[in-house]
Amino acid sequence: MSEPVNRALLPAGLRDVLPGEAAFEAAAVQSLLATFSAHGYDRVKPPLLEFEDSLLAGVGTDLAAQTFRVMDPVTQRMMGMRADMTVQAARIASTRLSREPRPLRLSYAGDVLRVKGSQLRPDRQFIQAGLELIGCDTPEADAEVIVVATRALAAIGVAEVCVDLTLPPMVPLILDAAGLSEADKTEARHALDHKDAAEVAALPASVAPLLGRLLEICGPFDAAFPALAGLDLPPAAQFWADRLGAVAARLKELAPSLSLTIDMVENRGFEYHTGLCYTFFAQGWRNHLGRGGRYGGAEGQEPATGASLYLHSLLGILPKPKPPARVLVPLGVKDAALLEDLRGTGFVTVAAVAPCEDWMAEAVRLNCTHLLHNGRPCPVPRAPSL
Repeated sequence: MSEPVNRALLPAGLRDVLPGEAAFEAAAVQSLLATFSAHGYDRVKPPLLEFEDSLLAGVGTDLAAQTFRVMDPVTQRMMGMRADMTVQAARIASTRLSREPRPLRLSYAGDVLRVKGSQLRPDRQFIQAGLELIGCDTPEADAEVIVVATRALAAIGVAEVCVDLTLPPMVPLILDAAGLSEADKTEARHALDHKDAAEVAALPASVAPLLGRLLEICGPFDAAFPALAGLDLPPAAQFWADRLGAVAARLKELAPSLSLTIDMVENRGFEYHTGLCYTFFAQGWRNHLGRGGRYGGAEGQEPATGASLYLHSLLGILPKPKPPARVLVPLGVKDAALLEDLRGTGFVTVAAVAPCEDWMAEAVRLNCTHLLHNGRPCPVPRAPSL
């Protein structure tokens, strides 16, 4: 005989979001979107599935390994389940909204599904909320997205945010300028990804000293940036160093208290980005809350920058809200105006749908904090906690 099916068992990285947490999550999403909207970012809602050849085109190419595929039984074409909503916003901007004036500001929120989670964050399905500024390539555009994202975080209770800035194009530009072979480039990238100073020092002499200095440029912006400004960089890499300085200057104008750090060799997680990138952290929290950066701008693609915030990371650090007061409404209560008034003052009304001999005991059983008695909510006595 076969074993009985455990219907509560779900695939690794997937989970049910239960009462309380689901409402908390929805409220956080609405707050984030409200902040985006207040700064001019109009919401779009792309589908969960798209044809594979459009979903994985352009900036979506680097997400192929994280994308689930299914066959569309209607068209017999392969479809992909979105692993990142940024690529969908970019598609909408370049097709259905191609004639809208630029810069185009879009926001979104929805579930994404990925083939694999990470060690720090094993979830494979989670809510991504984000904003994209499309059609403008200036330091002011980069700074705006960062500031709006941090204001959205503050609005849901994450006040002490640190933004880590990085430049993924810089190292490849330095390696190209030095004329390294592909094998040497791969070795250099491996050494930098692992922040292995000894391995970096063993690289060809044409790049080892400069890459070693870049490896050391990590930490609070005001202390680390002067070291970057003092380096003798190839012209193409110098452009991005100057861009970093310009964005930081604008950030200090818009958000003087914002904490900034830099890491000049970090590029993991920025698969399709082509310029300045950033990661959002909260004080005392190991996981990042979101990330973003500049993308597009080549091969006919519009320049764009955007940021995505991850709800499964955010909910772990936010204080849980106090559950609302719940009042049990016994069978037979017909005063609709009274019940509407109760809801207007913050009560959740739970209407009985079957007769009961002891309404107070029923209120306790249904986890209600109050019982409607003689036209008013009466507190339900609770057993003392142990």
